Amino acid sequence: MFSPITIPFGAKMLFNSVTLKPGVTFDDVELAVGEMCSVVKDTYGGDKGGFIAGQVFKFSGFVSEEGSLSASRNAGEHYVIVTYWRSFEDHERSHADQVFHSKFAALARMCSDSKEVGYDMLWQGAAAAH
Repeated sequence: MFSPITIPFGAKMLFNSVTLKPGVTFDDVELAVGEMCSVVKDTYGGDKGGFIAGQVFKFSGFVSEEGSLSASRNAGEHYVIVTYWRSFEDHERSHADQVFHSKFAALARMCSDSKEVGYDMLWQGAAAAH
């Protein structure tokens, strides 16, 4: 569950930014997120549905002075769910399935916003080992 992942070149990445309703904390949604991620991994993983790997991140409050062009430094508290798939079609099929819907609905009730956008991988690399 907490192991490194390997992403094959050409994978599709879905970036879901999740904003919780006021007063809701990650502790409140942790079980819903965990169940949703487990269902995706176990039900749609590999040849069963094209899911490759995923990650969940909490915004740390850090906004880079060096890497940000916008004058605004307010990103607000939010979480992101990053998933990697063989294709956007595989992703959409899995998320249209009732098994996924039932788990996502539990999280959605505690969110004020969720936006999931897809990306094509253009480059990947790792630091050289010394």
